[in-house]
Amino acid sequence: MTDLYQSQRAMRAMRKAAMQRGVIAVLDVGTSKVACLVLRFDGPERFRASDGIGSMAGQSAFRIIGAATTRSRGIRFGDVDAMPEAERAIRTAVQGAQKMAQVRVDHVIATFSGGDPRSYGLAGEIDVEGGPVSEQDVARCLAACDVPDIGDAREVLHAHPVNFALDYRSGMTDPRGHMGNTLACDMHLLTVDSRSIANLIHCLKRCDLDLAGIASSSYVSGISSLVEDEQELGAACIDMGGGATGVSIFMKKHMIYADSVGLGGDNITADISKLMQVSLATAERLKTLHGGVVATSMDDREMIALGGETGDWDRDQRRVSRADLIGIMRPRVEEILDDVRARLDAAGFEHLPSQQIVLTGGASQVPGLDHLAPRILGRQVRIGRPLRVSGLPEKATGAAFASAVGLCLFAAHPQDEWWDFEIPADRYPARSLRRAVKWFKDNW
Repeated sequence: MTDLYQSQRAMRAMRKAAMQRGVIAVLDVGTSKVACLVLRFDGPERFRASDGIGSMAGQSAFRIIGAATTRSRGIRFGDVDAMPEAERAIRTAVQGAQKMAQVRVDHVIATFSGGDPRSYGLAGEIDVEGGPVSEQDVARCLAACDVPDIGDAREVLHAHPVNFALDYRSGMTDPRGHMGNTLACDMHLLTVDSRSIANLIHCLKRCDLDLAGIASSSYVSGISSLVEDEQELGAACIDMGGGATGVSIFMKKHMIYADSVGLGGDNITADISKLMQVSLATAERLKTLHGGVVATSMDDREMIALGGETGDWDRDQRRVSRADLIGIMRPRVEEILDDVRARLDAAGFEHLPSQQIVLTGGASQVPGLDHLAPRILGRQVRIGRPLRVSGLPEKATGAAFASAVGLCLFAAHPQDEWWDFEIPADRYPARSLRRAVKWFKDNW
């Protein structure tokens, strides 16, 4: 845990130094695409009151000067699978963004969607002896949290203090300067497979890039896609990517739960390819241009040319109805949504005051999903897109770029995490034999 604490502090310092020099890149390494945005920090810009920019948002210090995307290669289920292929894809995206920005970047902040994420809710309590709560008191309280045995092959990706209580007052976001006797805190811990992170870091080093930060794609997608009221009252962000579907729950502007489903848009494409006996490229085109999940009587009569370049005339001239295409896509989409609902139920999502669900990510663009999802998830659902960042390139304004845009906000406006506090060396949290307490709702 000590090594982790120091490495996260080192990345935060590296990130701050790069931002002070003026330029940093964010890199969304996904299963279907790799996206790179180059940010320039020029100082605060003023927003009009009508912009509706909330306190958690505020693209107030940067603008995007370069952007590039490329088809992802060598990434499987959010993890690096083939190192040379992944390296080539990352180099292509970074070089394209650098060329557009006309500047070289050495430091990147990356998203991470694989690694089998697991959430824990922790609690800690200390005496502060009646004085005003200091920075050191907050650090001691975080160090008092009973960290579970997360396993030797696991790494902590996020450690957010999500609630403080000072004597009888709960629901505090920052207790510093307040008077009281007993300080308690709830902390959300997100862990991932350490080997997955090590592979990504090694891949970035092969690209001559230094990692200045890493974030869960589920977390940053929620930051960019949920409006302020949703983040405050309770909402879930479902990031439907190519290889995995991320699930994150927010409350009081903090992520309090995260998980993932190992299915995504690529599985839908693979189903079309297999059942219609076409190439994956053709299946992707059919899904994008003609796909859907809700069939009407018109779809039986709408015929789609499959196309192909096999040289077999009869095979290349085949046509299918749109209803047949929908019949292939819908079962897989239902399976993904069923798995998402199981994750939300396990997290106790029904206990939150508000239960809004926002779907984002490239696979959320399937027509009819906004009608099918409420039936399966049983709650209000809307399709989300990146918010809070002005001046985005046109191609980066869609739901597929929710995590990339959220990563910009994560870089410019980071929330406090455990390693932002000067925790005394003799008080690093020890791994307890006792399992973690049930997550946040039991401590709220």
